[in-house]
Amino acid sequence: MFTGIIEEVGEIKRMNKSGPVVEITIGCDKILEDMHIGDSISVNGTCLTVTSFTNESFTVDMIQGTESITYIAKLKQGDRVNLERALLATGRLGGHFVQGHVDGQGTIASIKASENEWIYTIKCDEKLLNQMVQQGAIAVDGISLTIFKLTQTYFEIHLIPETRKATILKDKSTGDPVHLETDMLFKYVEKLSQQKGSELTKEKLLKYGF
Repeated sequence: MFTGIIEEVGEIKRMNKSGPVVEITIGCDKILEDMHIGDSISVNGTCLTVTSFTNESFTVDMIQGTESITYIAKLKQGDRVNLERALLATGRLGGHFVQGHVDGQGTIASIKASENEWIYTIKCDEKLLNQMVQQGAIAVDGISLTIFKLTQTYFEIHLIPETRKATILKDKSTGDPVHLETDMLFKYVEKLSQQKGSELTKEKLLKYGF
């Protein structure tokens, strides 16, 4: 489990594909401080397991199932990635509950800059848009963000300078892909509301402040 608060931006040092597995070595600094074999690390919002590490980098393996739903396998040496260690039970939850299970990809349709923020418009499948609510939470490349505008074809997020500076979103351009993970709590609500005979609806939940 993660919070969507990026701890560090790392750099891809090596990508090695061997059969159905892609071995990825990522250079970083901060998150190595208490790393162990088997730790879960969010890499651009994708939960991957540490298989080895040194004092300068760590290595994870990505299986074919993960490769098929993410763009991780298309990364190359020198690319930067968002990194976050798994949530400690004793830590502050600054973002929202993020599982690191990417639901799909979106595409950046536009980026508008103003004096105090950047507005990113992201297009994605209708299935993902149906799991979002305006002012709700969304993880974009592993970053916990708020949905400021939601339509039938896209949603908007607003980035303050600190968030943009501390993540790889400042490296992204129009047309680039992003990983999306919708709010876990909303998925449960959607499942319950679709069950036969259920009186629970999205409208009722919104009415009562959910």
